[in-house]
Amino acid sequence: MMRPRIGIVDDEMGMRDALSALLAEHQFDPVPMECISDFNVVKKSVKLDLVLIDLQLRNESGLELAKAIRKTEDLPIVMLTGQGDESDKIIGLEIGADDYLLKPFNPKELVARIKAVLRRYNPSAQLNMINNPDGRRVAFGHMTVDQTERALYGPDNEEIILTNAEFRLLEYFLARPNKVISRLDLLSELGSDLTKYVDRTVDVLILRLRRKIEENPSKPIHLQTRRGKGYIFVPHPDGVRL
Repeated sequence: MMRPRIGIVDDEMGMRDALSALLAEHQFDPVPMECISDFNVVKKSVKLDLVLIDLQLRNESGLELAKAIRKTEDLPIVMLTGQGDESDKIIGLEIGADDYLLKPFNPKELVARIKAVLRRYNPSAQLNMINNPDGRRVAFGHMTVDQTERALYGPDNEEIILTNAEFRLLEYFLARPNKVISRLDLLSELGSDLTKYVDRTVDVLILRLRRKIEENPSKPIHLQTRRGKGYIFVPHPDGVRL
């Protein structure tokens, strides 16, 4: 099986080298590039499976590169952002980036995020991660979450594809079972500062997650609403367990 080719667009040589070494160690084929011009040259002869883009390129915008890519092709994009780039991070997701990660980041988390995005584009690809015996698995109802590989599995052990935001929301609830969580707390966890969109942002994500984890999303048994208070996650209603 060919190793997935991962483009790296970052103007810092040390970061490019570190990312290249990390990706090679995890069976990816890294393709480092310094700037947008390098990317435009490389894409003519190299088929990339995913590209990592630094948000703040020297005298250039990683957002503009992501926007240009999304206009012409369906290439998975993961943005790497600094701590102070909250609004740009949101814009990046809006224009088509598949995920983002704040610098400095945990190397294992970056690898897991890359694998999760690749799975969404090609669910049949194994990528050496399905049924990982070392994964931290948590069960609720008839489903299982592998927290190491950031994957959700149904009762037939088939993976249910989640976006990064959906997985983060599920992971947040799993860590707080049977506890009422307010919308503001959820918004804070999701990293958005668009407080005027609290209801819409959270409710849309809740609806999307319910469609994937509930047998009947209109009558949820796991992810329940507490009117006027927020939401509560019930892992094992009526004692139902795997």
